[in-house]
Amino acid sequence: MQYSIMFFSADTCGGNPYRLLADVCRFADAHGFTAVWTPERHFHDFGGAYANPAVTSAAIAMITERVQIRAGSLISPLHDEVRLAEEWAMVDNLSSGRVGISFGSGWNINDFVFFPERYERRHAVMYQQIETVQALWRGEPVIRRNSVGKDVEITLRPRPQSATLPLWITSSGNVDTFRSAGRIGANLLTHFITQDLPTLQQKIAEYRDARRQAGFDPATGCVTVMLHTYLGNDLEEVKQTVRPYFIRYLRSAVSLEQLASGGGGSISGGYRIDPEDISPDLLSELLDIAFERYFEKASLMGTVRGCQEFITKLGAIGVDEIACLIDFGPAPEQVIRSLRHVAGLVQPAETRAMAGVA
Repeated sequence: MQYSIMFFSADTCGGNPYRLLADVCRFADAHGFTAVWTPERHFHDFGGAYANPAVTSAAIAMITERVQIRAGSLISPLHDEVRLAEEWAMVDNLSSGRVGISFGSGWNINDFVFFPERYERRHAVMYQQIETVQALWRGEPVIRRNSVGKDVEITLRPRPQSATLPLWITSSGNVDTFRSAGRIGANLLTHFITQDLPTLQQKIAEYRDARRQAGFDPATGCVTVMLHTYLGNDLEEVKQTVRPYFIRYLRSAVSLEQLASGGGGSISGGYRIDPEDISPDLLSELLDIAFERYFEKASLMGTVRGCQEFITKLGAIGVDEIACLIDFGPAPEQVIRSLRHVAGLVQPAETRAMAGVA
């Protein structure tokens, strides 16, 4: 199993989220983590500190040497794809060839103030953009029309250092997205928000089968699963520590979902709700239930020993990488303390001993 770090701050960590970003990225670089993921979110506390993953990735490139630097997710329909290719080619050069991108189609209708006309066809737009970005990355020209109506040939500068762009597709659980990721030979980024182990196992099998039918090796392709992560020495102490942070984090997420629904669009995963359907009392009850579900069955919150069985099950159903979401609320010193335990999963025993990791 590979381990990476994911950021998705809800502005609950206290202080400057970018200071935590820098400290954690340096830690990940020094302790054997595979990659660092930063998202794209707009106009809300939930994730809004990360409005542009190319900007955060450029900063990460300058303070790390080894970890891959990934967008998770880049909402490509909110951008011009030629500009995307330029930005990420720059980050690839700044990082000496360490970039990766997980493309997402987006779901929050309010984000689409950038390109309002793209919302209904956002999925098709994303796959067309992927083709264009990949072509530019390979050095192929694309045709664009300039201000006087003349078609001009555009090629990518600077040239990226990586010969090919490592590519993921983000899925909130729609099995069709699993299949389409497999058909284009992409990796897959997903989570447990609307899934459990049996359903995820079935969807991963669909992903592998789609790769096989499209002529790709079904055994290849990285399936990355995001898990909220906080590890410590004592299970009950961890639970009491994370509970208020995580419930506040979930409340912020629900607030974003309600705004999206109120704007006339779907919520994450493509579902639709009436924002008036959830009373404050019912919401508090649902958040308590959600916390228990995450803590028991859908996170790396607890102890290293206690999480081992879940990690083994993930590997058995075809998960290749766990993206540890760490900035859901604990203070920076708590996050780093937790990561020292996570590093115990990442590194072989002899390396842990040399590094002084418990």
